[in-house]
Amino acid sequence: MPLEADRLAAAVGTEIGCSRWIDIGQERINHFANVTEDWQAIHLDEKAGKQAGFDGPVAHGFLILSMMSAMAYDALPQIEGQKTSINYGFDKLRFITPVLAGDAVRARFLLDAVEARDAHALMLCLAVTVEIKDRPKPALSALWRIIYTF
Repeated sequence: MPLEADRLAAAVGTEIGCSRWIDIGQERINHFANVTEDWQAIHLDEKAGKQAGFDGPVAHGFLILSMMSAMAYDALPQIEGQKTSINYGFDKLRFITPVLAGDAVRARFLLDAVEARDAHALMLCLAVTVEIKDRPKPALSALWRIIYTF
């Protein structure tokens, strides 16, 4: 059920969505490396990952960041009358814990702020935490700004 735009202000400070778990397997990491031409060995090679101090290959931080779009589609409610959403960027982004090949991640979205842009647009600021299944620390945290048009 879509959220009413005029009720968003009342939701500030609350979690408005949590995505499903998404597997970050080695095949996904390899595809990302090929698309972005980032073939650093710690992402692709077990030995290199271990030499760098990890338990094996680690996902690119930007891969996990990129997965936030899928997590948002999965978790965030539609806003009544919404035509589109536009990624406006990040105020703060931290890569906290490396995601190992084979881990699963999900995102929790807390509504941090709502700002009217004009009569046909709102900007939401979402405090996002990407968790790693069965790990105590998150993969990343971010303040993500998205413009919604109506």
